[in-house]
Formats: sequence, structure tokens, C-alpha cells
Amino acid sequence: MATPFSQQKGARHTAVLVKGDGIGPEVMGATQRVIAAAGVDVDWIECAAGADAVRTHGSVLPDATVLEIRKHRVALKGPTTTPIGGGWKSVNVQLRQQLDLYAALRPVRSIDGIATRYHGVELVIVRENTEGLYSGIEHEVVPGVVESLKITTEKACRRIAEFAFHYARERGRRKVTLFHKANIMKLSDGLFLHCARAVHEAAYADVEYEEMIIDNGCMQLVRDPSRFDVLLLENFNGDIVSDLCAGLVGGLGVVPGANIGDERAIFESVHGSAPDIAGKRLANPLAAIMSGVMMLNYFGESAAADRIKAAYNAVLASSDPKVRTRDIGGTGGTDDFTNAIVAKL
Repeated sequence: MATPFSQQKGARHTAVLVKGDGIGPEVMGATQRVIAAAGVDVDWIECAAGADAVRTHGSVLPDATVLEIRKHRVALKGPTTTPIGGGWKSVNVQLRQQLDLYAALRPVRSIDGIATRYHGVELVIVRENTEGLYSGIEHEVVPGVVESLKITTEKACRRIAEFAFHYARERGRRKVTLFHKANIMKLSDGLFLHCARAVHEAAYADVEYEEMIIDNGCMQLVRDPSRFDVLLLENFNGDIVSDLCAGLVGGLGVVPGANIGDERAIFESVHGSAPDIAGKRLANPLAAIMSGVMMLNYFGESAAADRIKAAYNAVLASSDPKVRTRDIGGTGGTDDFTNAIVAKL
């Protein structure tokens, strides 16, 4: 079973770098600078994916990119564009399914210096990443009637439950809460529920566990997010709730993400490609940098990861608006924020 941290500490590391679309090259470049300033040597294997890859390689996800990630096992990825209501299948969905990155991990925490209506939020969302409605099996039954199939398997349900409980135990978290809709989807969400119960009873009775219908769970999240710790969800629900939780702490620009399997992992900022500000050096690189910190922890470089975290926390706590980007109340840009972090390091 996979764990979030593979402890591969060493003098040099190799990672595939997918800069992505829009602001991707800017925020990924900032992340590379910060990692280098922290003293970690990474050999970056640059590969293409996304809308720009269609123009340069004829495919939104070139085979060469997948092969390099298979080979090197770790990737750091920027945002990629997914057309709405047509066009190509999401690059993220393709990568997760092709590489069997079955666990989406998203830590969400309150950050000093970023004003929100909530304080003390400290959540981790664990989301099944390979099936459910995102299996992408759709067809038109008759004109005007479309059917989407939700695929749920015992294998996928058990392994994501094992991942969540193992993560909670290893990280000293107090509780796992499963959100579900088994009152309506009695077979699919029911299987998800029964598998989690079985895993908990068999091997993780020491970890507190509760279940909650997702309607109520969302209401409780916005009433008092501090009552939750680790959230366990199937794919579609997890996608929605993870963004909801990001909103509790300031939005998608201030949370990292990881997609983890038994043999490989991709770390990525979860925000969009923001084509409206691409090339203007206005984008906030924080989510990309935080995802880079998760990658360093995965490599076993926890000391460097902690230094970067302390550096960006100090910059965010600063009263100087010029070192923060506009989306988090500052007047600066990508380079101002990055330079301030590098200076702290």
C-alpha cells in the first residue's frame, strides 16, 4: 500500500517537470527557484502536457510524457487547460488512470496573513482518484438523453480506505470522516461505505472513524470546519468538497495537491491555468511551491521542506504588501513573492 512519503533521501533527485498551460511556466519556474534555494538538487526532466502540447506535439498528453513519469516515478506538474463541454479529456484524469494514481491528497490549512472568515482550519482530503463518474463512460441513449455510468469497485474502495486510515495513523491525525450518498446510491456509495467499515474494523480500530451523508457534511464544514480532520471521499464528491475546503482558507491559490499510487506520484497546484493573466508575472506561485514542498517530503527531504514552509509563512505574515500577490491582498507579482521567499532561505 502506498504512503505519502517514500523516504528516498539522497544527494540528487530526478523529477519530471510538466510546466502546463497559461501561468503554469511562471509558477513552476518560481517553484524550481525556491527548491534550488533550499539546497535540494533536482534533475528536472521537462515534458509537455495540456493545450500547448496539442500545438507542439499533436497530443494533449504525449506518450513520451507518460513514459518519462513511469520511468522516473515522480513529477511536479503545473495547471493544464480542460475544455468545458467538449474537446479533449482532462490531462489530470488521464494521468491518474494511466499511472494508477489512486489517491488524491490535499492538505488544507489556515495561513497567517491570509484573511478568511475561518481560523484554525487543519484538514486533509483523501479522494479516490481513478473511477466513479470520472471513469468518463458516457453515451447518448437517444437524442436528448445522455447516460453517464458511475463505476465503483471493491478493490478501489478498499485501497483508498486503507490509504486514508494509514495516513491518519502515520501522521498522528485524530479522526477519519467518510462523506457519502449511500442513502440514495445504495449500491455504489454503499460499497464505498462497507469497504471503509471493513478496513477500519480489521486493522485501524485505534483511529476514530465516523460517517456522514455528504449534504450534511458540507453544511457542517461551513459551520465549523475545525470538527473535521481527515475526510475520505469517492472521486466526484471528493473533487467538489476539496475545492469547498480550499475556499475555507483562501482559495485554490493557497493549497497544494498530490496524486499518489503504489509506485508513482505527481504533485501539482490545483488551480486553473488563468490565461487572462498568463505572461504578466502576476500569478501567485504559492500553491505550486507548496506542492513542491510535498514532493520534497516524498523524497525524504523533510528539513528542506520545513525551511521552505517557514520561509513562505514568514513572507505571508509580513505587513509589506509588495511581497504578496494581488489575490492575497498584496500589490506584488510572481517575482516579488518568489524573491522574498528566496531571501528568507
